[in-house]
Amino acid sequence: MTSEPVASPGAPHPSTVRFILTLSCPDKPGIVRGVTGFLDDRGFDIAEHQQFDDHVGGRLFLRTAISGGEPGETLEGLQAAFSQLAGEFDMDFTFHDGRAQRVLVMVSKFGHCLNDLIYRWRSGTLGADLVAVVSNHEDLRPMAEAAGLQFIHIPVTAATKPAAEERLREVINEYRADVVVLARYMQVLSNQLTNALHGRAINIHHSFLPGFKGAKPYHQAYARGVKMVGATAHYVTESLDEGPIIEQEVFRVDHVPDADALARIGRDAEALALARAITWHCQHRILLNNTRTVVFR
Repeated sequence: MTSEPVASPGAPHPSTVRFILTLSCPDKPGIVRGVTGFLDDRGFDIAEHQQFDDHVGGRLFLRTAISGGEPGETLEGLQAAFSQLAGEFDMDFTFHDGRAQRVLVMVSKFGHCLNDLIYRWRSGTLGADLVAVVSNHEDLRPMAEAAGLQFIHIPVTAATKPAAEERLREVINEYRADVVVLARYMQVLSNQLTNALHGRAINIHHSFLPGFKGAKPYHQAYARGVKMVGATAHYVTESLDEGPIIEQEVFRVDHVPDADALARIGRDAEALALARAITWHCQHRILLNNTRTVVFR
């Protein structure tokens, strides 16, 4: 069993928000009235409320942050009490507490995204708690350990990939990771693992998807003479670089930069897009809508 860091320098400060409700359901009259009535009956105040009516898909998406309520109210109690109303409207719902989400970061040799996440975590602006770093190389061990993070080296070859993924599953469980972040982790996860991590694994791809999927996207972009270079943070699925998009960042370029220069420019876009995606996910601001996402910023 690997030990865990004792302090959490990037954990969010306590706030008045006790719980966050996220839900989606078929859109019909009475949903919001039912939700707000339920919360009012239990003594809660609404600190933040956002909703989206998907008129194409016919679904309502909702995020409500609440404060107050009875002192003894529990997450489990809210889930159980809300189930009756949820059944009436065929809701997929979850109540979340204010606990900082635990983030396991996976890297290979590029350290710009990890370095940015460490800075945001240590400064308290990430809105989540980094708990460990996993890598298939040793290159970034000094960076992780200097930040007080456990560094777990899991080498991967074609022959050892099944065993490596089994070890990765053990690490995810050991550190009770809520979110797994592929911060330029240059390995493709198996379908079995991506399914097990559905909705809680975030990847940063170094192109403005859906363009330039797969390897060497900056070289592909240079060959096409792009005038904007970008990065895409998305959920990991079985289909490579095709998971639901969370956030994208772009920079305008001209004919001067070659492929290596585009890669240097693009690293800033990668760090920005990934950090926003992690923060929004850990604040429960992202709801899956089939192949798309609803992001309540």
